[in-house]
Amino acid sequence: MSILQRRLSACAVHYKDMSEVIYGIHAIGEALKRGGRRFDYVAVSRDRTDNRLQSILDDCRAQGISVRFVPREDLDRETRTNTHQGVMAFTSRKEYTDVEGLLENKHGEYTFLLVLDGVEDPHNLGALIRSADGSGVDGVVIPERRAAGITGTVVKASAGASENIAIARVVNIARTLDDLKAQNVWVVGLDERGDKTYDELDYNMNCAIVMGAEGKGLHDLVRRKCDMLVSIPMMGAVASLNVSVAGGIVMYEVLRQRRQAQKPAPKKSARKRKEE
Repeated sequence: MSILQRRLSACAVHYKDMSEVIYGIHAIGEALKRGGRRFDYVAVSRDRTDNRLQSILDDCRAQGISVRFVPREDLDRETRTNTHQGVMAFTSRKEYTDVEGLLENKHGEYTFLLVLDGVEDPHNLGALIRSADGSGVDGVVIPERRAAGITGTVVKASAGASENIAIARVVNIARTLDDLKAQNVWVVGLDERGDKTYDELDYNMNCAIVMGAEGKGLHDLVRRKCDMLVSIPMMGAVASLNVSVAGGIVMYEVLRQRRQAQKPAPKKSARKRKEE
């Protein structure tokens, strides 16, 4: 192999490392709307003739993104699944932010973060991100090692929510919790040994909800870093919930309490005021 051929081969490997395949109608649609990725091209299965893809094709045309019509087998091979809904895209990788960026991204009166201590299943990660986006979480923290990152599978499982929410990838979760506490963020860990149930805590405060890995829960050091531990009561024979289900329950409890706190107090009727 010549020097030129070796350089071209090295460039191709580097380019592959920097690019990513995402797939699914909602995933690609949200990525196009968000504008946070560079699109090389979008590939559509030749057997897709319905209108669900039209908005994607319109967005590609408006943004000058190339569209290729290919056999469905090509999509199966590139995505390694048959759940791609007949569309995939070659894009740049998801851009992560830092924890400081998450704190600056506060949407409401109080900070609301989700910290994931080693979630490994990309479908669980995608489901958690989808619930986080829906419940008003300001940002998600995931570890760099021994955990799922934002891949095409995660984007698809999140229905594109991963494109709309800020995500920080950190070296050390325990150290990150210390940093958050220094910024006046209360750290609440979900753990079956928690001395309170998840709905007994008042979440009208700056808080980060910490979820452990599938089947393992929180690491010991991470659990010790938590200011409070809460649990979800289990009334049946099964001892625990899937991590994405448990996370959704707690995140929406935070949303419920905060929405309730924002509602104005009911006005007293004239009759009640007269009786007082």
